[in-house]
Amino acid sequence: MTTTDIPIRFDTLPTANGQHLGIATLWSEKSLNALSLEMIRPLAAQLQQWHDDNNITAVLLRGAGDKAFCAGGNIRQLYNSMLAHPTLPNPAAVDFFGHEYALYRQMHMYAKPIVLWASGIVMGGGLGLTAAASHRIVTDTTRMAMPEITIGLYPDAGGSWFLQRMPAKSGLFLGLTGIPFNGRDAIITNLGDYAMNADAWPQLLAALQQADWQTDARHNHAIASHTLNTLHQPHRLPESQLLPHLETVHDILNAGDIHAVDKRLRAGFSDPWLQRAADTYSQGCPATAALTWRLFERARHLSLAQILHMELTVSLHCCHNGDFQEGVRALLVDKDKQPRWTRSLAECSPAYIDSHFVSPFAAGEHPFDAWLRH
Repeated sequence: MTTTDIPIRFDTLPTANGQHLGIATLWSEKSLNALSLEMIRPLAAQLQQWHDDNNITAVLLRGAGDKAFCAGGNIRQLYNSMLAHPTLPNPAAVDFFGHEYALYRQMHMYAKPIVLWASGIVMGGGLGLTAAASHRIVTDTTRMAMPEITIGLYPDAGGSWFLQRMPAKSGLFLGLTGIPFNGRDAIITNLGDYAMNADAWPQLLAALQQADWQTDARHNHAIASHTLNTLHQPHRLPESQLLPHLETVHDILNAGDIHAVDKRLRAGFSDPWLQRAADTYSQGCPATAALTWRLFERARHLSLAQILHMELTVSLHCCHNGDFQEGVRALLVDKDKQPRWTRSLAECSPAYIDSHFVSPFAAGEHPFDAWLRH
């Protein structure tokens, strides 16, 4: 791999008081900056280096180009590994998800401010990065989604953690339906903190360069917040799509179990936004719906470390159970958009769904076991 092929780039920018900002750019514009191991590994290593460098006051994370921050994980690579190694656990999936989820934990626990530019398309793993950053900027072009129900996976990337933290069960609705949401919705659902125009990146850099950074990381979080708040322009964002429907969403998800919710979503809506959400749900993977519901129940009282430990187990089962492979085939490989799901919702027995939570590793060999011993 040549230097120009490396899908991530790192720079530093001097500040007015003689310190530096670290800037990481996901550099795969053609793939909408989809996460790959070739991005994840060097990003984790560089974050650690910047963490240990007293001259770096804060980190900025963005995607190359104007279309997307990050459109999720590079699932085409995973598809090829599922074909080549139909085993449980799939070694390539352990490698990918293991490094990906460890990166999210590293970012959540990062002492220095991480300012994330969530402009354009932000999906799947891109939302995992967004949720893990300390300061998230959305723009007038931000378009977020957790569309895993269309490919037979589930809202992973820490989704079991951040979907819990959205109001009125809206996170569960977004996970079940994959409906896109905008920058204003991101602020409402705790995935955004500040609003700017999509062309305001130079303005952001200039303001952060002039900020009065200190040597104490805790103070620098406050300085980042103050600086970004002076740039905050919520009037730049489109009107919320979620807020006018929040009471209806809450009512739907309180209908009972997943089968009762399924009945409500298939009944039809006169409202176009709700109907689009229902259509995506109805065409999506039934096992994903049942699994998303079960994860939401199980994750309610879990820590971030426990959730990422659980998600790695569940993701490895998804790589083995057929629906994920079939969903990727239909959407990205053959592109016929006619997935043949392995079972209906009625056929997703509690035993089948619960089997996804059984570790495929020998006792003590789960890659994240050490997290749970602290």
